[in-house]
Amino acid sequence: MIRQILFLLLLGFISADVKAQDPIFSQFYSSPLMLNPAFAGNTYAPRIAFNYRSQYPNWADGTTAYATYAASYEQFIEDFNSGFGLMLKSDDAGGGLYKMTKFNADYAYRVQVNRDFNLKFGVEAGFRQFNIDWDRLIFFDQLDELTGAVDQAGNPNPTNEVRPENLNKTYFDVGAGILAYGPMFYGGVSLKHLTRPDESILGINGGLNEGLAMRISVHGGAQLTVKEGNNRTPAAFISPNLLYIKQGDQGQLNVGAYASMGVVFAGGWYRHAFSNPDAAIILVGVKKDIFKIGYSYDFTVSQLQTQASSGTNGAHEISLVLNFDQSEAFKRRRFNGRYNDCFQIFR
Repeated sequence: MIRQILFLLLLGFISADVKAQDPIFSQFYSSPLMLNPAFAGNTYAPRIAFNYRSQYPNWADGTTAYATYAASYEQFIEDFNSGFGLMLKSDDAGGGLYKMTKFNADYAYRVQVNRDFNLKFGVEAGFRQFNIDWDRLIFFDQLDELTGAVDQAGNPNPTNEVRPENLNKTYFDVGAGILAYGPMFYGGVSLKHLTRPDESILGINGGLNEGLAMRISVHGGAQLTVKEGNNRTPAAFISPNLLYIKQGDQGQLNVGAYASMGVVFAGGWYRHAFSNPDAAIILVGVKKDIFKIGYSYDFTVSQLQTQASSGTNGAHEISLVLNFDQSEAFKRRRFNGRYNDCFQIFR
């Protein structure tokens, strides 16, 4: 009971002055638009991806603490030398206590410096909306030493907190990024929330609210070919990679590698937060024709693991990618053999 109350209180703090952190998929390769808009258009044919993440299942009241959904579409158009993308993302914290939905469009322009070196400049723009289920929040003045947030009859204790007129907010959001790459290495930087939008719903700070913290991402990796592929057999390769993210006072560093061995792929990463170790991540998946399905699990290695009950810590993640580059029609047009980059991990 105490654990659930503390969890709800923690989420309650965001109601007065929302300072949410962006959700990040462990399978970042399957949702590159979340990482950097410059990734838009890594395939000549349409690429469609679906992602789901469940973090800390059954943490409070039998609900998932954080559930994130995303769907995206992207494609490179040669006539414009540009990549285009669309993404719809939804994040649910506390089983509906706090919900965020975002839709954005992405555009990336490619500059070929020479045969083996390219730059892509990306921008994104869209709308972000959040809402709060006020009736499920628990405040300090509702807590009783013996009965918690309810009285002896099980009725919620009263609170002096005033319910806001509006419990949701929609605002415009923009981001940008740059990507440099060649046949073996890639690296990029992206900035999200460039306008620092104000997420406060009470408006009691007299315009002093700092707004949503800008998110800075630095990422890079390589593609080391183990075995060349052909139209029938995909190439085997290893992709070591690194991801550094900072948003406000929070941040993380992911280090690991992805290995593709024909039909099967796997990977492992270690994630470290700024002040403590966070998680060890394992990945397994299969790729056949246009379909690519992956499953990953985050093993919590911080002190949170010892405080969580069995089955509540860690995070499950599933991705489904439909890459029409791998369809027979596009293979006959030899689109899949025209890449001179190291982005197979993202395809």
